Amino acid sequence: MSVTRSITTRGPKPRGTSWLTHWIPRTKRQRATFGWGLFFTAPAIIGLVLFTGGPIITSAVNSFTNANLLGGTRQWVGWDNYSQLFADDQWWLSLGNTLFLTVISVPLGIAVALGLALLLNLRVKGLGIYRVIFFIPSIVPIVASAVIWAYVLNPQYGVINNVLNIFGIQGPGWLSDPNWSKPALILFGLWGVGNLMVILLAGLQGVPQDLLEQASLDGAGAWQKFRNVTIPFISPQLLFATITGLIAGFQYFTQAFVMTGGYGDPAGSTLVSGVYLYQSAFYHYQLGYSSAVGWVLFVIIAIVSILAYRIMGRRVYYGGEAR
Repeated sequence: MSVTRSITTRGPKPRGTSWLTHWIPRTKRQRATFGWGLFFTAPAIIGLVLFTGGPIITSAVNSFTNANLLGGTRQWVGWDNYSQLFADDQWWLSLGNTLFLTVISVPLGIAVALGLALLLNLRVKGLGIYRVIFFIPSIVPIVASAVIWAYVLNPQYGVINNVLNIFGIQGPGWLSDPNWSKPALILFGLWGVGNLMVILLAGLQGVPQDLLEQASLDGAGAWQKFRNVTIPFISPQLLFATITGLIAGFQYFTQAFVMTGGYGDPAGSTLVSGVYLYQSAFYHYQLGYSSAVGWVLFVIIAIVSILAYRIMGRRVYYGGEAR
């Protein structure tokens, strides 16, 4: 009887029934288990609904109103906030800066992290110490790191310019020069690739050594083995790094805000979309308009992420099959 009950309750979904009906607890034991599961997950569910779902719905509604952070009567304005957004030159400037930082920093960050992972995958003495050294910057709070790098990049007494002066090179103004402000932010981002390095290192350690040895016996060189054996096996990690990097790139905020004072200086070169949203909400108190900015950013991130997954997902190798 127990076998029959197990097949009945846990077997394939019967035809003509929905998945919801199939997973509804039927027996007394299943209902008890389901109840205890809800009991222990209730804090997380309630927190998700109140502190995530609530703000999402509120911001969606606010984006169609003239809500002001200082209060006042809210009026329904329809799509006016979105029309104003797409007609604002500052918005397009911030989006262009965001695209520039994302397009340059994401591939460059992946390349640097992969290079470090390849080096740390070698069998050398003190390897564990090197891994810790390269990983530590990624766990330093981003605000503290930004403050430190603001001093490192200082054109007068910064470490980088002082080192360049030793070789007779006049260092740039970095964060005070519109032509060097975005490269400075990209350089700062490369300092914290330790978490991605660890992910790629885990992928490298999963590459079958027998395939590499077989490729060597077949006459393959180092580049051929890396391209035809290593890259396919770490392609899931590369896909993850790309998708998360794109999402983080379009949400770029803290580094630019802390290192430039939150005004997009110099000359608007560091005015990214996140800073523009912050300015709209907390400098100009336009809560409805800033909500529209947030939702437009969300749509852009969703579209870019889906396109990246569609393009790269077909070439990802999952230990036996490519998808």
